Amino acid sequence: MPRAPWSLPDLTGRTYLITGSNKGLGYFSAEHLARAGAHVVMTGRHPNRLAAARAALHRRNPDVAFDQVESLLLDTSNLGSVRAAAATAKVRGALDGLLLNAGIVHPPEHRETTVDGHEVVFATNVLGHFALAGELLPILAAASGRMVWLGSMSTSMWPYNPVDPQLVDGYSAWRAYVQSKIATTALGLEADRRLREAGVPVRSVVAHPGYSTSGRTAGIAGVNEPTKLTRFTDNLQAVITQSKEDGALPLVQALAGDGVEGGSFWGPRFVATGAPRAAKPSRITRSREIGERLWTAAEEATGVHWPFAAAANGVPEPD
Repeated sequence: MPRAPWSLPDLTGRTYLITGSNKGLGYFSAEHLARAGAHVVMTGRHPNRLAAARAALHRRNPDVAFDQVESLLLDTSNLGSVRAAAATAKVRGALDGLLLNAGIVHPPEHRETTVDGHEVVFATNVLGHFALAGELLPILAAASGRMVWLGSMSTSMWPYNPVDPQLVDGYSAWRAYVQSKIATTALGLEADRRLREAGVPVRSVVAHPGYSTSGRTAGIAGVNEPTKLTRFTDNLQAVITQSKEDGALPLVQALAGDGVEGGSFWGPRFVATGAPRAAKPSRITRSREIGERLWTAAEEATGVHWPFAAAANGVPEPD
């Protein structure tokens, strides 16, 4: 029987790292990849939650071998944690794909900063991923792999121009979230342009999950435990929402599916719901000027300059 358009090929022998995989889209992305035979590196900030998620994955998928899934501590809001996790990942071996999923979906009401002095939403959703992707670029290039940035359909509805990406002035929780998603999408597209220009064999892709809610997702101890009120309110929106498990499909299709080109943008067929399909990112995220501006801002904030020349030539980074 032919595979459905969104289903994954056999991923046996391939390795994928997912940020923020102890719950939500990251967890279900790990399940989809592991079921297809991939070796999966689940990451998260809290060791106990990460262990609970890994245990849940094996409990729900008994055919997945224990050593097929491993865990790695990683907090994308902390650049020291990003560097440490990247160093560990590099010595563990090949990497076929990197899913930049972790993030703050419900930002704080008032502006907060990280230990590195950056606005917490921009740091978690954008800067940590920019730094991680740059650090892991050589091993991704060695496998001709992919990196997938997590976008959002919100960028089409509220096209905030991130002239002040860390919102030093005019902070609001919603603006912090939307700007972070504009930035991740714009950086994902800019990364593809730069990778092509440098001749690096890595595809940079952006994907979004549509409108995926915890209340429409299976209950899993330690992973997804919505309240009765959440179940009720989310099910009132059933026509325009889907589960996190379905929301993860565009992400894993972009990461490991067939027919995915660098610089493409993937999401549900009906924008908020449906099987994965290639779509068109919002106009603001396609701006080269905005992509270049955000790239410079990310380099300055993280101190990470992607090793394009070394990755193109297959030269390992110095220790």
